[in-house]
Amino acid sequence: MITPAQTKASLWGGVIGAVAVAIAGFTWGGWVTTGTADDMAKESAKSAVVAALTPICLAQSRNDPQSGTTIAKLKDANNYQRGTIIMEAGWATMPGSNEPDRAVADACIKVLAPEL
Repeated sequence: MITPAQTKASLWGGVIGAVAVAIAGFTWGGWVTTGTADDMAKESAKSAVVAALTPICLAQSRNDPQSGTTIAKLKDANNYQRGTIIMEAGWATMPGSNEPDRAVADACIKVLAPEL
């Protein structure tokens, strides 16, 4: 089958245009792949959960009879050690859970840090 020259040019123009639109869409248009969208959704959900659990950590710190000792340890500790101290104190262990949450401990220390 012989195709006219205009048809070949139109097809090549369509292919080049589709590639250009895809590049522009993924680069500047905000398009993302399914995997990227899943990663973004997981990160957003995790941030929301940490934000919701941080007040519980703060409440547990206020209700802890050993909070004065723990706050003194936090004042003497380096920044990278503070999350571990909060986890060891049990403030980042949520009711119904057996394990402390590092992200909650880090968020809790950010709120407590002005007091230190």
